[in-house]
Amino acid sequence: MREIFVKTCQDASTKARNGYIDLPHGRVITPAFMPVGTNGTVKGIYHDKVEAIGYRLILGNTYHLYLRPGTDVIGQFGGLHEFSNWNHNILTDSGGFQIFSLPGLRKVKKEGVSFQSHIDGSRHFFSPEKVVDIQHILGSDIAMTLDYCTPPDITYKKAIEALKITEEWGQRSVDHVKSISDFRGNLFAIVQGNFFRDLRKESAEFVSSLDTPGIAIGGLSVGEKPEVFKDFLAYTMDMLPENKPRYVMGIGSPDYLLEAVQDGVDIFDCVMATRMARHGTVFTDDGPISLSKAQWAFDKGPIESGCTCDACTRYSRAYLRHMFKAEEMFGGMLATEHNLTYLYHLMERTREAIQKGCFADFKKDYLERYYFKKQD
Repeated sequence: MREIFVKTCQDASTKARNGYIDLPHGRVITPAFMPVGTNGTVKGIYHDKVEAIGYRLILGNTYHLYLRPGTDVIGQFGGLHEFSNWNHNILTDSGGFQIFSLPGLRKVKKEGVSFQSHIDGSRHFFSPEKVVDIQHILGSDIAMTLDYCTPPDITYKKAIEALKITEEWGQRSVDHVKSISDFRGNLFAIVQGNFFRDLRKESAEFVSSLDTPGIAIGGLSVGEKPEVFKDFLAYTMDMLPENKPRYVMGIGSPDYLLEAVQDGVDIFDCVMATRMARHGTVFTDDGPISLSKAQWAFDKGPIESGCTCDACTRYSRAYLRHMFKAEEMFGGMLATEHNLTYLYHLMERTREAIQKGCFADFKKDYLERYYFKKQD
C-alpha cells in the first residue's frame, strides 16, 4: 500500500510526534483532532466556520448516511463532499460502533451483520465488501474496515470469536478495495481484541500485516476505567508500525487526547466537544464551565481570554448565559464554535511543545491547571 504519512518531529522524552498525512483533499497536519459530522454536518456550526478555524479533516458516519439520505441520493451528487459542500477531507467510520450500540437490533455472523434501522425498523445487512462500497460512493478520503466492537465485560471466548470475525472482515475489505479501480480513498484496518493482552497483540500484528495506508485502534473508550484505557492504548501502540498514521476512535477530552498524543497517536475524533456545547458547557484552560450558571449573569468577560472564536471576541459570558437560559439556539452555535476552536488551538500548542521537545512538561502543567480548577 502507498505511504501517506510523514513524521516531521519527535518529542525528546515521549512517543509524541508531529507529522502530516497527505490525502486526496489536501494535507492534514498532525496530531489533529477531527470534528464529528455524523449526518454530513458538524452539528451547530457552518462548514465555512469549521474551515476558518483551521480543520481540514472531519468525520462522517457510514451507518447514518447509508440509512438517511442513502447512497442513491449522495451518489447523485458525486459523493459526500459535493453533497455537503465540504471541500476538505472526510474520514468515514465503518458503522461497526453504531451497530455495536444497538445490541437488540443486530445479529453478527461471519458473513456480515444484519440489523434493524433505528429510524423505521427496516432490516439491512452490512458485509465488509458492502461497507467498502458505501464509503466508495461517499468518496471518503479515509475509509474504515468493518469491525466487531465489543464491550469491556465480555468473556475471553466471546472476545476471541469477535476478533476472528474482525480479522476476516479486515482481509475481505482489503481484498475488495483492490478490485475497485477508481477507489481514491485510503482504507484503515482496525485493531480490536477487547481487553485481553494476547488478543490485542494478535490483532495488532494481523492489522500490521494487512499493510493498509493507516491503522485505527478500536475497542477503547467504550466504558472501561481511565487507567485501563491508558494501559491498553500504550500496549497496543507499542506494536504498531511507525510509518503509518495511527487513529484512535472516539476520544475528545483533553486528558485522553494528550494521553494518546504521548503514545504516538496522530488523529482522533469525538462528539463530546459539540454535544457538551449544545448543553452549555465549554472548555477553558481552567477546566470546563457551565454557561447557564448564575455566577456569569453579570460577567462581561469572554469564555477564555485570548481565544479567537466569535463567542470570545464578540460576546460576554453574561450574554451567553442569557442565550442558554432563554433556550436560544444561538447559544449552542457560539459554544460549539468555541469548543472546536479551543481543541484546535490545544492541538497547535501540543505540536509546538513536541517541536520544542517538552511535551511531557506541557501535558503535566496543562492537566494540573485544567483539573485543579475543575475540582474547585
